[in-house]
Amino acid sequence: MTSDLRTEAVPDAGMGLVACPVCDVLHRDAELAVGARARCRRCGTLLFAPRRSAMTQIVMLAATASVLMVAAVFFPFLELQAGGLSRQSSVFDAVMAFSKGMMLPLSVAVGALIVVLPFARLCAIAYALAPMVFGWAPPAHAAPAMRWAEAMRPWAMAEIFITGVAVALVKVAGLAKVTAGPAFWAFAALVLVTVLKDNLMCKFTIWKTLEERRPS
Repeated sequence: MTSDLRTEAVPDAGMGLVACPVCDVLHRDAELAVGARARCRRCGTLLFAPRRSAMTQIVMLAATASVLMVAAVFFPFLELQAGGLSRQSSVFDAVMAFSKGMMLPLSVAVGALIVVLPFARLCAIAYALAPMVFGWAPPAHAAPAMRWAEAMRPWAMAEIFITGVAVALVKVAGLAKVTAGPAFWAFAALVLVTVLKDNLMCKFTIWKTLEERRPS
């Protein structure tokens, strides 16, 4: 059973304090029971939400999302049938379609935002957290990897891509028969798994664990 706790605000800075990411109020760091939640005294922002086996679940979801990403990129994404003609296309084909001439920067941007950055972010999270799942110390550069993964979160636009595809399908459906391929469903599953993974991540808890287990 979960419970929400309002952490105690303190007027002075020092060791063992946590700043609210929204209003910057300092709170004393305290140990919380699994399932409890600590919120900012001033604005109510969630600060800590430790969950049982959360780190293991995050790593497993990151690995699952990586496999789904490979399937989503290279398997057939859509099949269009019109006038007796049929054509299949994958996400890789869509990226490469703009790879010539003046459209090359667009191709690079599309590939980076919907393929490279999301996959690299998953790898960075798995790299930083996977050793700690087995009780080991975090690897070298685990903190920069997690910091980079958080910084790139707004730029990993896989969910924006699948939303745009869904809107386009509504418009194209009246002109041709559209059949969703396995990559479409892999991409949809990828978005759901990524959202679930991000919701499981308590950033303060992760950073605290990285700090505690860092080799001296």
